[in-house]
Amino acid sequence: MSSHSDKSGKPNRREFFKKAAAIGLGASVGGSSFWRPHQASAQITIPKEPMPRRSFGRSGIMVSTLSLGGMFDILNNRLMLAKALDWGINYWDTAEFYGRGRSEEGIGRWFARNPHTRKQVFLVTKLSPRREGDFTSRLEKSLKRLHTDYVDLFFVHGIRSINEMESSLKSWAQSMKKAGKIKLFGFSTHSNMEECLEGAAKLPWIDGIMFTYNYRLMHEPRMKEAVQACYRAGIGLTAMKTQGGGPVKSDSESEIEMAGRFMQKGFSDNQAKLMAVWQDKRIASICSQMPNLTIMATNAVAAVEQTRLSKSDRALLAQYAEETSGDYCAGCERLCSEVFAERVPISDVMRCLMYFHSYQDFGLAHSTFETLPTQTKELLTQLDFSAAERSCPRNLPIGKLMREAATLLV
Repeated sequence: MSSHSDKSGKPNRREFFKKAAAIGLGASVGGSSFWRPHQASAQITIPKEPMPRRSFGRSGIMVSTLSLGGMFDILNNRLMLAKALDWGINYWDTAEFYGRGRSEEGIGRWFARNPHTRKQVFLVTKLSPRREGDFTSRLEKSLKRLHTDYVDLFFVHGIRSINEMESSLKSWAQSMKKAGKIKLFGFSTHSNMEECLEGAAKLPWIDGIMFTYNYRLMHEPRMKEAVQACYRAGIGLTAMKTQGGGPVKSDSESEIEMAGRFMQKGFSDNQAKLMAVWQDKRIASICSQMPNLTIMATNAVAAVEQTRLSKSDRALLAQYAEETSGDYCAGCERLCSEVFAERVPISDVMRCLMYFHSYQDFGLAHSTFETLPTQTKELLTQLDFSAAERSCPRNLPIGKLMREAATLLV
């Protein structure tokens, strides 16, 4: 028996990494290695066919099924933008918050130097309702950084309840459309996604939604119905957090086995997770954080090849999702936060831990955590979270994770 195998004859972690590196997949172990910003392979497989496109809801605008998430240092990686266009990725996503404006600024410098490309890009930016300043003046600043007169889609960033989409926002969106500042309007959400989608389906002035959607969530009955309601309403849907990473550092043997089985079929487990979402034709695009060319090329190849997962492939993902259910926060904050008199953004803190452990993007984890109010951070070590833990359907150790975040991310 090989010294690189365990007693069952299965390859151990060291042997698995060697095989993954040999075929240039950068396969994921622990849900993160494929996504580490510092990791880039010298072997890059370039997509050879045009990127597939789908209609963004009732707008009829055709967008690439893979979109470029702007949560990386675009200022120093403008080659990424050039290659994105070369490979047919026309959906570019950014936000005022990303890199404290550096993401928007990086895209703006690209347009300043390549003004002819602006009309080739479906440009999206976002503003959080929880940051200071009115939307109109902040949007003007975003447009200035982006070196453009308009964005194709504007998102209210990270809503937690559909009640945040109040009538004043409808009036504001209509006025911005009339002024030619935005073409489409909607919101993004990481929390209480089903409730937000259900409510949005009843609001004819919502054009698009970006929401957490992955192999863990897409088969749950309420999520399926909410997505279908929005699709019937003609709302353009963008999936994010498609890798299904969680706030708990995962180191399971089942993940290694899953990755190994997919690798034998010629693709990584990360690509398989993307493919699972792409098989849902109601999803116009997947917004993916792609901080280097290796990751972007690998994702683009997966999008272009349009490999369909077999029944056994989907069963393998479902089995892994079930086995690691306790490592994942599904964003159902309505259950765990409502037990407190004063709201504690548990899912936001969980997302910071996900950036840290699953993405291993330590800068993003810290910068996102910094946006939380000081009083909230103090509560993380003071409150008794036992009631919240009892309400969690995945039995997450919420108190332990909140205290970990307060220590790890300061």
